[in-house]
Amino acid sequence: MKDIAPPPPILRNQFETIREQFTKNVVPSYGRFDIAFSHGRGSELFDVNGKRYLDLGGGIAVCALGHCHPAITEALVEQSKKLVHVSNLYYTEQQGRLAAELVSRIAPGKVFFCNSGAEANEGLFKLARKFGHDEGRFEVITTVNSFHGRTLAGIAATGQDKVKKGFEPMTPGFRHVPFNDLAAMRAAISPATAAIMIEGVQGEGGITPAAVEYLLGLRALCDEKKLLLLMDGVQCGHFRTGKFQSFQRILEGVAGAEKFVPDGISMAKALGGGFPMGAFWVRSPYADLLGAGTHGTTYGGTPLACAVALKVLEVIEREQLADNVRTTGEFLKNEINRLAKTYPGVIKGARGMGFILGIELAENIPAFAGSEKPHAIQFVNRLHDAGVLTIPSGNQIARLLPALNLTRADAAEGIGFIEAVVKKLA
Repeated sequence: MKDIAPPPPILRNQFETIREQFTKNVVPSYGRFDIAFSHGRGSELFDVNGKRYLDLGGGIAVCALGHCHPAITEALVEQSKKLVHVSNLYYTEQQGRLAAELVSRIAPGKVFFCNSGAEANEGLFKLARKFGHDEGRFEVITTVNSFHGRTLAGIAATGQDKVKKGFEPMTPGFRHVPFNDLAAMRAAISPATAAIMIEGVQGEGGITPAAVEYLLGLRALCDEKKLLLLMDGVQCGHFRTGKFQSFQRILEGVAGAEKFVPDGISMAKALGGGFPMGAFWVRSPYADLLGAGTHGTTYGGTPLACAVALKVLEVIEREQLADNVRTTGEFLKNEINRLAKTYPGVIKGARGMGFILGIELAENIPAFAGSEKPHAIQFVNRLHDAGVLTIPSGNQIARLLPALNLTRADAAEGIGFIEAVVKKLA
């Protein structure tokens, strides 16, 4: 398909001006890298000085089809000519179709549309409270190193102290136990507990997948204790592991796991392929708990957003991108492990699966000793210099979250960039 419009011109020598505008006018809530981007195509990005980068970060798992995919542009243009917004007081064909597509990929249930992953998780927290309200149950147990958003409830649910600082007292009703520890989860359940929430693959917490036994054990535990099992699929969902949801990939081929299904799943990031969008799915026995007047959103599920999300799904299916995620992801993982064997003083190994991968760094890299910045930040900065984008995760891990249509050639180029940096560090 032809591009809808030619790439914009490169604006040279504009970085200092752009940074000055940010310093004066933008709330400084992000520690930004010293790069200002101008435009992109596919898995390539170009900064305002014309430097080209291979994007293996994907906007933090958002850009499912890369940058400026013509199918997304076409969907935006065509739908914007018809209808952009009418509010959720009315029916629109696009929202109903998208809900049906999502339900068909999980299990019988219903979908609520919102604008972000944080909002999707807030909806699941409200679902848990509504579920347990009549029995006085309200508590949600989450895990250490989890991440569930930046709202007040989201940071209370998140199992990382660094996101909580300065916002105490925490919203009540959340406790954290170690991830992949079924015994700890069982021990934490109280008479007030209504739900358990986990990520299928912890993203911000270091690219740690849930174990098969853990998932199956949590489902059995929730059934036994009459709790909701909720899964945050914001980062690890939408085919990032090679299946629609991460639990489907983790449990693939496991005897007795065919009927496993959570009670609720939050979604966002890749759902709109870069267009802001979130959603949560609720299993059929509980899908009507949030009745009229109990939850709402102004912008959630607009015809424009849903048209884009439908197009993203169409392209993923047509181009068999789930298969690409599995095969190219395995290539990347094997290559990272190869680098770990060759340069053990720099890389410990690969973590994760599909296109949610982590490069785990060695504990003490001499080249990083002169800086107080975490190893992950220093490593990502050196990769920037080499022309490749990755995302730090904690202090020791750099994440790869590329577009689902990343080619093998681009993946090989990325490994080449990474190896050159690692070789210098070694």
